[in-house]
Amino acid sequence: MTSPQPHPNHDRGLEFDLSTLLSRRRTLGVLFGAGTAAALAACTPGSGGGAASSSSSGATATGTESTTAAGTPSATSTVTRALAECGVEIPEETLGPYPGDGSNGPNVLEASGVVRKDITSSFGSSTTKATGVPLTFTLTLLDNANGCSPLAGAAVYAWHCDQNGKYSLYDSGLKNENYLRGVQEADSNGQVTFTTIYPGAYSGRWPHIHFEVFESMSNTSAAGQVLAVSQIALTEAACKEVYASEGYESSARNFAKSTLADDNVFGDDGGIYQLATMSGSVQGGYTAALNVTV
Repeated sequence: MTSPQPHPNHDRGLEFDLSTLLSRRRTLGVLFGAGTAAALAACTPGSGGGAASSSSSGATATGTESTTAAGTPSATSTVTRALAECGVEIPEETLGPYPGDGSNGPNVLEASGVVRKDITSSFGSSTTKATGVPLTFTLTLLDNANGCSPLAGAAVYAWHCDQNGKYSLYDSGLKNENYLRGVQEADSNGQVTFTTIYPGAYSGRWPHIHFEVFESMSNTSAAGQVLAVSQIALTEAACKEVYASEGYESSARNFAKSTLADDNVFGDDGGIYQLATMSGSVQGGYTAALNVTV
């Protein structure tokens, strides 16, 4: 199988880069400075800032699990994730070269059918289905300005590459496809869930899923209404298992050359605010969960 061409590193200009850098410095200051106690307090039971609802336990940077004998997250992992996720806003990232939201070419957000939970197939003029190991991921949206309470009624647009590291709407042979893209409205718990396939790994990037958060569904197609733009980092353990399976041969080769610490998106903070909690298997599929504070 021919390895896909590396995707270029696109950004949104100097102004965006500077604002992102300043945002990250403020974020780290909150975590390690005087804001640490407040962030932890906001995530105590009853505050609305708890971990995402998921059957998986807390994951470390390498994707290993830290649980008690009963299978629940240990006190250490719970506190660590609380500090990392509540009171600290999700790092802002570039949209990437292939967002499909109208900022760089096609705009799938204006298409009928984009609001859906299952994003494995194209919709509209094509019904092509992306193949790969099943993945279900849940984002829990938290309102930082209101004590990390659930951000009910917000909307999320999520997208990612296929098992060969290629993007619908953009890559050669996929310009008439729009699979692995979709929009969901957050429920009363601030949660959105998508069913999809496990993304591949392409040269120069750690495996990831892109997403944009909007204040409401009506704002998904309105310019300038984005609350947050970020990415989900997938765990090393899950990636190793998936990429050893059939169909992910090119991803296995690319993944072997990448590290989370050296990634041009996650590398500056080790991805600790964007690393998903994951569980599952190649045979049964995987689940991923991430708290997103905005």
